[in-house]
Amino acid sequence: MTVTLACCFLQIHDPDAALAFYRDTLGLDVHNDVAREQFRWITVGSSAQPGVDIVLTNYLDGSPADADTIAALVAKGAMNGVHFRSDDLDATFAKLHDAKAEIVQEPTDQPWGVRDGAVRDPSGNLVRIEQVASR
Repeated sequence: MTVTLACCFLQIHDPDAALAFYRDTLGLDVHNDVAREQFRWITVGSSAQPGVDIVLTNYLDGSPADADTIAALVAKGAMNGVHFRSDDLDATFAKLHDAKAEIVQEPTDQPWGVRDGAVRDPSGNLVRIEQVASR
C-alpha cells in the first residue's frame, strides 16, 4: 500500500492577491479557479509535481465570527503554511524581494542539511522554501 499527498488547502483572505503571489511570484501553475458567491477555490501546483495540488480558498464553513478568528490566526502565522523546495533559492528570494513579499527569514544554511528561508503570503501564511544542499 502506498499513500501519497494529492492535495492540501490553504486559507487565504484575498484570492486575487494569493493568485498573484503563488502564480506570478512563485511560478506555480493554475489548475482550476472556481468562484461561487463570495468564495473562491484556486488550485495551483508545480509542473515538477503534477499530482500535487494546493487549493487556495477563502471559503470557511462557519460563522462570521469564525472567519474573523481564522483571519487573525492566519495573520499571526499560527495556522502554519506550506513548505516548498527550490533548485535555486537565491533566485527565488530575489523574485520575492522584487515582488515586495514580506521576508521573514533570508536564506540560511541550517544544521539539518538544507538552506532555507521564509516569507509570508499576502494573507499572512508562513511559506518556507528550501534548497537541499548538494552532496
